[in-house]
Amino acid sequence: MTYLIDRRLQGKNKSAVNRERFLRRYKSQIKDAVGRAIKGRSITDIENGEKVSIPVKDVGEPSFGHAHGGVWETINPGNQEYQKGDLINRPKGGGGAGRGKAGNSDQMTEDDFIFELSREEFMNYFFEDLELPHMVKTQLTATTEFKNQRAGYNMSGTPSNIHVLRSLRGALGRRIAVGGNSRKRVEEAEAELEALLLDGAPLDAPRVVELKKLIHHLHTRLLAIPFIDPFDLRYSNRIKVPKPMTQAVMFCIMDVSGSMDETRKDTAKRFFILLYLFLKRAYDKIDVVFIRHHTAAAEVDEEEFFHSRESGGTVVSSALHLLDKIIEERYGAGAWNSYVAQASDGDNWDNDSVLCRQMLINTIMPKVQYYTYVEITDGPPQNLWEQYSQIPDHHANFAMQKIVTPADIYPVFRELFKKQPK
Repeated sequence: MTYLIDRRLQGKNKSAVNRERFLRRYKSQIKDAVGRAIKGRSITDIENGEKVSIPVKDVGEPSFGHAHGGVWETINPGNQEYQKGDLINRPKGGGGAGRGKAGNSDQMTEDDFIFELSREEFMNYFFEDLELPHMVKTQLTATTEFKNQRAGYNMSGTPSNIHVLRSLRGALGRRIAVGGNSRKRVEEAEAELEALLLDGAPLDAPRVVELKKLIHHLHTRLLAIPFIDPFDLRYSNRIKVPKPMTQAVMFCIMDVSGSMDETRKDTAKRFFILLYLFLKRAYDKIDVVFIRHHTAAAEVDEEEFFHSRESGGTVVSSALHLLDKIIEERYGAGAWNSYVAQASDGDNWDNDSVLCRQMLINTIMPKVQYYTYVEITDGPPQNLWEQYSQIPDHHANFAMQKIVTPADIYPVFRELFKKQPK
């Protein structure tokens, strides 16, 4: 009998190498498809995979066709024109009659090639133009935290984990169980000896001497029982369990005045997506609240937040008033961790920028875990930036950065959320 052993790499998934080659070959088409998918997705749905469609013209492969050359002998049913031995002129044109022709000969159709990107592949393409390191991508897409939890006792372990109370309790129970019979016999012998002495029996009477020896022997046996035995030792047992997560709310505040065009809105959306993925690592439940503002602020859904064409002047304080109201009404019970991300081009009325600084210092910052402000502009800092730059002196949980191009998004995000030295 012969056994065949497959020692090739990727033995259980032999198409993995071909898939990687395909992804490298059509990288530009896939990136375009992922870009289109991001614009049509919600922030909370960004981690799923995606079905990618690539036009057939971009995935064309060389093919071989058979031309009707040489001498052919055929039989055509119902032939009334030719006889055996007649020579037939070769048809004009060669083999390989094109592709995609179906139905009406005047119509040319091509089917798109559709395949599905995995969650990890989709995230890799999403972060690629942000120059996100591979290690950080792995942490953002899948991170599980654990905590140590007590899980009863073990009979073995390290001395530092000995549970003294549980060990002493076990030792006491063992001594009671082991010495119970002897203790009972001692009580009976002492009672009998006392009765004999009360009846006037002499001290050298045989029964009195025998009872004294028995009592001494039983007391010796009881004293020989060890106070604590290695069998009694119990050690605290701890196991790792998934860490119970709390809940968080993420506020996305964006300026939708006339100066915030679609490019800047798309940059803001990518920053909000990174923040959402970062919070998903620490919290099981995340609420996302969208606040848009020009001269007035409103809470909206994500579609209107990113794609509404309404615009006007800029009064940032209107958004901060609405933010404070929502926190007090829905997230002020202490059970929520509030995070705020504000995106703007920095343009605002001068007097209103001063009011924004005062509101943040006195009212909003004490209620939130972290507040980030990103200014999306390629020009000099605006008046809102100048006022906000005074807030970190009062609250360490306030941070601000400037984004010029989409390539700055992840470096800015990393700077905003880097680990602080303890």
